Amino acid sequence: MHHIREATINDVATIQRLAEETWWPTYSPLLENEQIKYMLGEIYSSEKITDQIEQGTQTYLLLTEDEQPVAFAAYSPRDENPEVYKLHKIYCLPSTQGKGYGKILINTIAGNVLAAGKHVLELNVNRQNNAKYFYEKMGFTIAYEEDVAIGPYWMNDYVMRKEL
Repeated sequence: MHHIREATINDVATIQRLAEETWWPTYSPLLENEQIKYMLGEIYSSEKITDQIEQGTQTYLLLTEDEQPVAFAAYSPRDENPEVYKLHKIYCLPSTQGKGYGKILINTIAGNVLAAGKHVLELNVNRQNNAKYFYEKMGFTIAYEEDVAIGPYWMNDYVMRKEL
């Protein structure tokens, strides 16, 4: 049995733990260990997540299975175009992949975006990440390629878009 709720600042450590447990198996085949460590520290610092939740710059959803957190996602309107929402993060523990939790989170976010009166959801995915195929099954298509600097490192991404 699963449940989705909006995360609060009390969930920051849980989000960090889930990120740590999902990023290593996801990105180890694609990125150097030093880059993964840097990005986890940069993107998932307590201060950064707390600020995003407190300021409302990203809405975090936490999915639990039998009351245990197993997945999370974060989204917001794009700064440069509030008509488009961006799915910033979506990660499911490897042990739960294939249970449909990613689909449930995306569908929940899509419903929230529609409820806000908007009709476009975008995300970035590393061009080498197999998650691209999952996103295509979910109705996303590649809009363009983008290289994003994170500190001294680069993420070579596709920006994928779904019309809602």
